[in-house]
Amino acid sequence: MDKADKEKRNMSLDRMVKLFLQYYRIPTKKDLEKLMDRIDRLEKTIKTKVVEAGKIRGRSVRKKEDPGVGMTASDLVEEVIRASGDTGIGIPAIKDATGFEDKKLRNIIFRLNKLGRITRKSRGVYIVP
Repeated sequence: MDKADKEKRNMSLDRMVKLFLQYYRIPTKKDLEKLMDRIDRLEKTIKTKVVEAGKIRGRSVRKKEDPGVGMTASDLVEEVIRASGDTGIGIPAIKDATGFEDKKLRNIIFRLNKLGRITRKSRGVYIVP
């Protein structure tokens, strides 16, 4: 028996698991922690860049009362509906005021209605309760 044969027989379970993980490229807990840290840093960088530029996807975004926090698309649509008062506002007028595409606007209105932040007065006309 030579030294190589002894090493093959005496391989520990930890070493076998490590080789298995390396061979099949399975990430370890340490790899995942590194990845999560990197994602956190990237998100923080993106957030600071968006706040500094005041733009999202090339469009200027109005600011909320709290400085440094950008207004979301849902907040903008809700603000337009709120400005219309008790008479309500239709989809075409909201589209003109916000500049959003039909599909995006329909999704936002659906979400706001589901959350109870707006209500439907009549077909295609919405108000803030």
